[in-house]
Amino acid sequence: MGRDDLYITVPNFFRCPISLDVMKSPVSLCTGVTYDRSSIQRWLDNGHNTCPATMQILQTKEFVPNRTLQRLIQIWTDSVRHRVESPESPPSVPSLDQILCAIRDMQTQSQNRLDSLTKIVCFARESKENREFLANVDGLVPILVGFLDNVDDAVSESVEFLEKFVEALDLVLNKGQEQREQLAKLMLKRQSNCLSSLVLVLQQGSSSESRIGSARILEAMAVDAESKVLIAEKEGVIPELLKLIALTPEKDGGVIESGLSCLVAISMAKRNKMKLVKFGGIRILSQLVSETNLSVGVTEKVLKLLETVSSSKEGRAEICEDERCVAGILHKVLKVSSVATEHAVTILWSVCYLFRDQKAQEAVTKANGLTKILLLMQSNCSAAVRQMAADLLKIFRVNSKSRLVYYDTNTTHIMPF
Repeated sequence: MGRDDLYITVPNFFRCPISLDVMKSPVSLCTGVTYDRSSIQRWLDNGHNTCPATMQILQTKEFVPNRTLQRLIQIWTDSVRHRVESPESPPSVPSLDQILCAIRDMQTQSQNRLDSLTKIVCFARESKENREFLANVDGLVPILVGFLDNVDDAVSESVEFLEKFVEALDLVLNKGQEQREQLAKLMLKRQSNCLSSLVLVLQQGSSSESRIGSARILEAMAVDAESKVLIAEKEGVIPELLKLIALTPEKDGGVIESGLSCLVAISMAKRNKMKLVKFGGIRILSQLVSETNLSVGVTEKVLKLLETVSSSKEGRAEICEDERCVAGILHKVLKVSSVATEHAVTILWSVCYLFRDQKAQEAVTKANGLTKILLLMQSNCSAAVRQMAADLLKIFRVNSKSRLVYYDTNTTHIMPF
């Protein structure tokens, strides 16, 4: 390793103005200037009553720890240590100084903003620590949102540019409630083009990362009832999310799961449920719930979405008309997860017991649902699930009393696992 390889550039604001060394315990005076604790304490102990950097007379000699700066210095220090100890790390990852310059270029509307954005994305992909650092940079999220708002959604040539911004925004969001509320306020303001930009990426994005990013950003924006309605009302949002979850042989599971998560987040409002049904959501969900190779996470989200739409008249009607959908839900009652069991049983209880749909009852009977419900009753399920299963048995006792007696006397020894 050459001497140049070991050269580390220290960001200026990490240095103590007195010692010029990297601060170990940064503290701020009443003037707002930050120093290393040992250096400023020595200055004050020597009888000085001024701020060394500004020479202002101090109204108080007390100082407070600068926790944010200390955290940033720690992240930077860990990053430097990792690069020194692992020289095989890709040299293409931008340094912290380069990232700070890139953010400054973005703020000044520099012509090099695409290059700056590429550096930010590369830096964020490198580690969780890097993403946390970017999430703590004041003003970065509004900058990224501002560019999404200013790109003409009718210009298809800008899609590649938009994808970079979407990916960067997705990476730097910490998904905390405060930042989510800030994001929703920025992106849903009147006359904003941000939603149009996200829809454009969902429609024409060339990478799964950018489409996943768009879905995640939409989900992060759904902080309350008003924001959920505004998102779903945007033309193209629900149709494109449904295309995202439509099962195809080449589709990545992460793409499907991100689309499902977003739909779950925005689908609680009645008008949003109706939109899901109107745009063919039940057909797509029926295909998914009938699959046997889905991950547990995807299965749970599919069932959660079906449970949500089953609370509407239109949703129940489509579920009950689709025999394959009812059979698929019944198949997921056992051996997936406790969460999946609760969603599946709730759907069946809603359509068969609460609303007494004859077609749904026939589909459950045809798919040997009585056996599965009896097995569920013998499993270690929750009290709520057990009660719904008991209610379902009452329905089928009326419809198939003799058959139920057969099951009662011949299958009580069978355990579901």
